[in-house]
Amino acid sequence: MAGIIRKALDDAERADFSAMLRQARRSAVHLELRDSYGIAGEVEEFAEFLRTGHVDTDPESEGWSGWVAQIRKAVTRGVVVRRARIVSEPVTDYIRYEHAGTVVNLAAGEQVRWLPRRQASDIALPGNDFWLFDETVVRFNHFTGDGGSAGPTLTDDPAVAELCAAAFEAVWERGIPHEKYTV
Repeated sequence: MAGIIRKALDDAERADFSAMLRQARRSAVHLELRDSYGIAGEVEEFAEFLRTGHVDTDPESEGWSGWVAQIRKAVTRGVVVRRARIVSEPVTDYIRYEHAGTVVNLAAGEQVRWLPRRQASDIALPGNDFWLFDETVVRFNHFTGDGGSAGPTLTDDPAVAELCAAAFEAVWERGIPHEKYTV
């Protein structure tokens, strides 16, 4: 990537999502493009969901408390937090799991929309999931073939930020609000 992250952020802070969210002043948007993730911290809960259909939807539970607190603080500061997910249909078990848990994202203050992949064919999309903070700093989330985290990369290249902002807004405009999207 051509952009260099501002030197005001040290290396550890740049890679720290929490620090980036704390620094956001207006917006934090997240675009998810995969139909399945293999995040280590979700393995047990996802396995339970497959067995029982149950997912933790208590925003005050230990598993969610850190995330919920971060989002609530950002929203209280006036940061608009939006998440859009592009999904194949019929959806995967993982997407059903995500959909079931999204009520917690909403309770924290996020806005969430879903877009069936067939409706995204004419949108120019970056190749990776990303967070875009204040329309200037992009944190790409990279994943291995089996969905495990391969770590983030960051850029403040204006052309990349513009691509991500345009992609997100196009998906958001077409997306179905969580309350109306069924899996």
